[in-house]
Amino acid sequence: MSDLDLTALTAWLAQHLPGVTGPVKAEKFSGGQSNPTYRLVTPNGRFVLRRKPPGVLLKSAHAVEREFRVQRALAGTEVPVAKVHVLCEDASVIGTPFYIMEEVAGRIFDAPSLPGLAPPERHAIIDAMNRVLAAIHDVDLAATGLDDYGPSGNYYARQCARWSTQYHATATEDLPEMEALIRWLADNLPDDDGQRCLVHGDYRLDNLIFDAETPEVRAVLDWELSTTGHPYADLAAVLMQWSMPATAEGRGLAGVDRAALGLWSDEAFVARYCERRGIAPIADFGFYLAFAYFRMAAILQGVKRRALDGNAADPARGLRLGAHVPEFARAGLKAAEGRE
Repeated sequence: MSDLDLTALTAWLAQHLPGVTGPVKAEKFSGGQSNPTYRLVTPNGRFVLRRKPPGVLLKSAHAVEREFRVQRALAGTEVPVAKVHVLCEDASVIGTPFYIMEEVAGRIFDAPSLPGLAPPERHAIIDAMNRVLAAIHDVDLAATGLDDYGPSGNYYARQCARWSTQYHATATEDLPEMEALIRWLADNLPDDDGQRCLVHGDYRLDNLIFDAETPEVRAVLDWELSTTGHPYADLAAVLMQWSMPATAEGRGLAGVDRAALGLWSDEAFVARYCERRGIAPIADFGFYLAFAYFRMAAILQGVKRRALDGNAADPARGLRLGAHVPEFARAGLKAAEGRE
């Protein structure tokens, strides 16, 4: 079942996606908290539709147009993405803009502990994750037409300002720890070191589709937060996610014996990333971790607000996730103090 107007969608597809005819069946994917995503089953094959959510949205949020653009630009690069077919910016068709892409078959791992796999398989999966992250950051912006995909200048100054504004626009209560983290980041911004690349913005294991039999990454999903910026934001986000509880909700590795399972340490992941990109070891990583926690807290606050406003893809889960905002803010302060 889905909440799509299938009659209107089928008519639009017949005009804009040659060879695709009705009837169209749609199934909404569960779990996502941002842009609602659906599997479309047609007599001509399966596709995926990704749309903006309904309701009043924050400026620049849920930009499916940007997702479409970046995935189209990355076709043929070392970064695996789903083939995108067509973008609809006319909100009158199904209520919000949307785009259609291919459905990529394969495996998605929700838990970074990779249950059910042998230690060598786990090691290979994380190695592939590391390789693709390095490939994203090595994309030639000029050659792919993405040089204007985001502003130039100090990425962290821009991002801290953006997410502070969006956090305050969606705040539902006073959180002193979040305000303290915002102040610390503003006071400790690193100098602009000239690194500017494509950043994914939400790079984690469950946003990757792996081959059904091998550790090859077949597609990187969920490009909603992508822009041009500083690469260490993505790298820190991976480590931030791993520091979460090893639960279905936390999807982290806290308390897990990584060595016994064949999983990578934070240090090994960062070192291999630097080796792949041919860069020096990273100093003062605490700022980047603090930023990762801050941004996730701001994102989850937005999820909570959408749930309260009735615009979330999964309102109950949105409220559960939003309850963790103070924890992320506190973790960001610990990272800032060097105690992460």
